[in-house]
Amino acid sequence: MSLDSNCPRQTVGWRSSLLALVLGTVTAITASAATISPTRFHGLMVRDDGTLAAWGFNATGQLGDGSYIDRSFPVTVAALNGVRGAAGGVFHSVAVKIDGSVWAWGNNSVGQLGDGTTLGRVQPVKIAPLAGVSAIAAGDNHSLALKADGTVWAWGLNNSGQLGDGTTIGRLTPVRVTGLTNVVAIAGGYSH
Repeated sequence: MSLDSNCPRQTVGWRSSLLALVLGTVTAITASAATISPTRFHGLMVRDDGTLAAWGFNATGQLGDGSYIDRSFPVTVAALNGVRGAAGGVFHSVAVKIDGSVWAWGNNSVGQLGDGTTLGRVQPVKIAPLAGVSAIAAGDNHSLALKADGTVWAWGLNNSGQLGDGTTIGRLTPVRVTGLTNVVAIAGGYSH
């Protein structure tokens, strides 16, 4: 199975070594992986055991290992297990756990972590009161969550209306995307 660098997420189903195309280079990962989410400057991998690994550029703590050190190999994201999925923006990362909770870390200059502040984080913080989430996505400077009830929630930069709340006002906490019901999948782009 080949990995397409143009696809934001690849699902893999084997339990042997994995070759991941990240930042234009091939890195051997000797771990069983469930999903890989490459971003512009870093990669995220949910392992079969529910732990999350990250690698690449780490200037804003987007790898979640408690440091600002770039990593050329996967490191485990601090204090996160039971992870269902992960996504990354340019300088931030988000994850959803099996229990439906959402966690975020990295750059937060425009509220893309959704924790009500603009403080950057080098380790995951829980996004409260967001719960019952089944999937997450990230744009360059905003984040999205799909709840099990089919509603979509968004936060962060909103200069182009990418949060879908009918405004261009940035949000530090999740707001519901208007006009969407029964949604089954989400994705985020640069400003959309």
